[in-house]
Amino acid sequence: MNGHFNYRGNNRNVFDESFSRNSENADESFTITGSRATLDRSDASLSKHATGYQTFSESNVTLDRHSHDASRDLSGDCLDRRSAEFDLAFTESEATLEDGEGGGIEGDDVEEELEDSESEVSLAFTNSSLAYTVSEVELVSGWLEGKTPLAIASGHSRQTTEVEAPPPSSVSQKLNYAEDENKERGNWSGRLDFVLSMLGYAVGLGNIWRFPYLCYRNGGGAFLFPYLLMLCVVGIPLFYLEVSLGQFCSKGAAKCWDFAPLFKGVGVAMIACSALISIYYNVIIAWSQFYFFASFTDKLPWAECDNSDWNTKDCSLNWPIVSCEDGVKMPNGTCYQDNEFHGVWNTSMFEKITGQKRVSPSEEYWTYNVLSLSSGLFKPGSPRWHLTLSLFLAWIVTFLCLLKGIKTTGKVVYFTALFPYVVLTILFFRGVTLGDGVGEGISFYIKPRFENLGNAKVWRDAANQIFYSLGPCWGGIITLSSYNRFHNNALRDTLIVGLGNSLTSLFGGFVIFSYLGHMAAKLNVDVEGVVKSGPGLAFIVYPEAVTQLPAPPFWALAFFFMLILLGLDSQFATVETVLTGILDQWPQHRDRKTLIILAICVILFLLGLPLVTEGGAYLVNLMDTYAGSWSLMVIGLTETLAISYVYGCDRFFQDMALMYGTQPYLWWKICWMVLCPLLIVFILIFAIVDYSPATYGDYTYTAGGELLGWLMVLASALWIPICALYKLIKEDEGKTFLQKLRLQTMPNKYWGPSLVKHRKLVDYVQDFVLDPEGDKKKLSYVNQAFAYSTTTLSDRLSMHTREKSVTTMSYNGDMLFTSKVSLETAV
Repeated sequence: MNGHFNYRGNNRNVFDESFSRNSENADESFTITGSRATLDRSDASLSKHATGYQTFSESNVTLDRHSHDASRDLSGDCLDRRSAEFDLAFTESEATLEDGEGGGIEGDDVEEELEDSESEVSLAFTNSSLAYTVSEVELVSGWLEGKTPLAIASGHSRQTTEVEAPPPSSVSQKLNYAEDENKERGNWSGRLDFVLSMLGYAVGLGNIWRFPYLCYRNGGGAFLFPYLLMLCVVGIPLFYLEVSLGQFCSKGAAKCWDFAPLFKGVGVAMIACSALISIYYNVIIAWSQFYFFASFTDKLPWAECDNSDWNTKDCSLNWPIVSCEDGVKMPNGTCYQDNEFHGVWNTSMFEKITGQKRVSPSEEYWTYNVLSLSSGLFKPGSPRWHLTLSLFLAWIVTFLCLLKGIKTTGKVVYFTALFPYVVLTILFFRGVTLGDGVGEGISFYIKPRFENLGNAKVWRDAANQIFYSLGPCWGGIITLSSYNRFHNNALRDTLIVGLGNSLTSLFGGFVIFSYLGHMAAKLNVDVEGVVKSGPGLAFIVYPEAVTQLPAPPFWALAFFFMLILLGLDSQFATVETVLTGILDQWPQHRDRKTLIILAICVILFLLGLPLVTEGGAYLVNLMDTYAGSWSLMVIGLTETLAISYVYGCDRFFQDMALMYGTQPYLWWKICWMVLCPLLIVFILIFAIVDYSPATYGDYTYTAGGELLGWLMVLASALWIPICALYKLIKEDEGKTFLQKLRLQTMPNKYWGPSLVKHRKLVDYVQDFVLDPEGDKKKLSYVNQAFAYSTTTLSDRLSMHTREKSVTTMSYNGDMLFTSKVSLETAV
C-alpha cells in the first residue's frame, strides 16, 4: 500500500513523498542493527526514508507520549532545517498513539474526521505538519503543537486534505493565554498583565516630582517641544527596540546578547545599574511609607510649630519668602546688605535687613525629624530606626510580590498601576476647585517661554527625563518583554506605554501646580517662591499644601499612598531584572528561585542601610545623580550601535517581521541607526562640557563625594569593556585578534527564538541551528519515550550518529523502560 502526502503552507517547502514497506528502501546510513531494521516481536520491517518517514507495519507497538514536546525538529542532512517538518506514518498496524500526562493543544482546537479508514480517527490539531497514513491507528488528541500548516492524508486513498496556515499578520491577534507558551520560563497570563506591568514600570515617582519642576524651570509649555521630540526620536524607538529584543529571544538582559556575544557586558551593566537604582528607590518608598503612617492622625504632625522634638525658634506658619539677591546670605540663613562698607579692607559693616531665617513646619519636620539630616555626606551618623523599619517593610513587600513570579506581579499591577490614576484624578478635581491662586499656578506651569529653547541645558534635561521616566537601558523593558508570547504585538504595547507615561507626567504637573498656586496665594508670594524639585516637592511643599485644605489627613494619606504604589511598580520590575538575569545565566537553579529572591532582597536591604542614616539623604541624591544618569547614556549608546551596526538593522527587521507578520517601518531604522546615537552623543558631550559638582540643597559635594559618584557609574558601565575583553580572551577558535573579534560579533548557535517551533520559522538564515540545546538533551526530538512497549531504543550512539540519524528520532534512553526487546542503531 502506498500513501501520498502533500504539504502546503506559506513560505514553506513542499513535501511530496511516497513510501512502501519494503525495507530495502531504507538508506544504508540510517539502518538499525546492521543494514536492515527489524522489530523482533513481529515480522515487521521498519522502513526509514530520508524525508523523515517512520513506518511500523504489522506490529503491536504502543507509542506512549508523556509530557514531551511532540513538535521537536530533526537535525540531519536529509531534511532542510529551515523547513524541517517531519511526517510520521503508521501503516497497517494495530498501533495506539496515546497522549500521556503533559500534552497540550495550543491555538484554536480543530477537529478533523478522517474517513475511509478502518477506525475512526479524531484529531485535534493546531497547524502542525504531521501527516498520518491511517489504517487501524487510534490517535488520542492533545498531542500536537506548532504554528505551521497541517496536511492530513487518508491511508486508503491518495486524497489529500490541505489546511492553509493563517497569514502572519493575524497570528498576534489570536494568542492563546490559557496556558504558557514557554513552559520553562513562563508567560504573562494575559496581554493586560504585560501592558500594566510596563506602564507601572515606566510611570514612577519622577512623573510626579521631577517632570513638573523641569517643565517649569525650562520654559513652561515651551519645554514640551524638546520633551516630545526626544520622546519620538529616542524614548519610544529605544523602548520598541528593547521590547522586540526581549520578546524575540525570550531572555533577560544578561542573556539576550547572543547575537553579538562581545556585547554581553551591556546586559551585565543593565543588571548592575538596576541593582544600584533599586537600593535607593526603596529608600524613597520607605520615606513615603513613613509619611503615610504618620498621616493616621487628627492633626498632621507638620501642620504646626508646637513640637519641641523637631521644631526650632525659626519655625513659622506664615513664612515669608524674601529675595536675598542683593545681599549676602549667611550660613544661618540671615540676609545682610553688602552695599555699605566702611573702613579699610579688613573692616566692614553690614546692615541686617530681614532678621532671622523663617522655616516652614513641614521643612523642619522633614529635615530634623524624618531625616535628622547631618551636615554632610561623610558625617553619616546612626541609622534612623523608623526609616530602617520602613525600608525593611518595603523589601518584604517586594519579596512577597516577586515570590510567585510574573503570575503574581502581573495581577498585583492591576491595582498598583491603575489606582494611582484614581488618586491623581481625585487630587486634580480637588486642586482645581481650591479657588485662589489655582489659575496662576497652572499658568506658571504651562506658559511657554520660547527663549529658553536656545539653551542646550533644556534639551539635555528633556533627554534625561526620557531616560529616567520611560526606563530604557535599565534592563527592565527587556526583562518584562521576555515573558511575552512570540507573536505579541509589541508596537501597540510600546505606543500605549510610551504615550501613557508622557500623558501621566503632563497630568501630574497640572495636579501639583494647582496646589502650589493655591499655597502661594495663601502665603502671599509668587509661585516661584514655593517650587522645589525632587524630594523637596514631595515631602516639604505638598505636605505643607495639604495643611491648607479641609480634612488634611485624608489628602495626605491619598497622596503618599499614591507615591508608594508608583514606587512599588517600578521597584518590582527593577528587582525582577536582577532576578531574571541570574536565573537566565544559571538556569539549573530555577528550582531554588525562592532562596535567590530572598538573597537578593536581603543583600540589597543591607546595602540600603547607609541611606537611612542621618547623612543618608546626601547618598540618595548622589546615587540618583550619577548611577541613574551617566550609566544609562553609555548603555543606551552601546546598545543602539551593537544592534544597528554589528548585528544589523536589516537582520533585526527580519526577526521582527517573523514575530509581527509585517516589516517594521523605515522610521525605526532611521532612529536606531542615526538619530538615537547622535542625540545620546550630543547629550554626553554637553554634560561633560557643562559638568559641575552635584548639590543637595545648599550643600555642594566635595571631591570625595564626586569620586564616590563616579565609582557608582563605573560599577555598572565598566562591565561593558570587562566582558568584551573576557570574551576575546576566551575565544579559542580564532587565531588572530581580528578573527576573534569577528567570531565574537557574530550570532552564536543560541541566538534566536527560545522554542523550536518558532526557530523553524527562521528561513532567512543559512545553517540556522534549530535545537541548540540538542547536545545536552541527547537530541531527543520526537519520540522521546516508547514507554510500556515491547520495543526500546538504546542511546549508545556517537555524537556524529546522533546528529545524522533520522531513523529513531529519539535517544533519551532513561525514558525507555519496561521493554522486552532492545532496538539498537548501528554506529
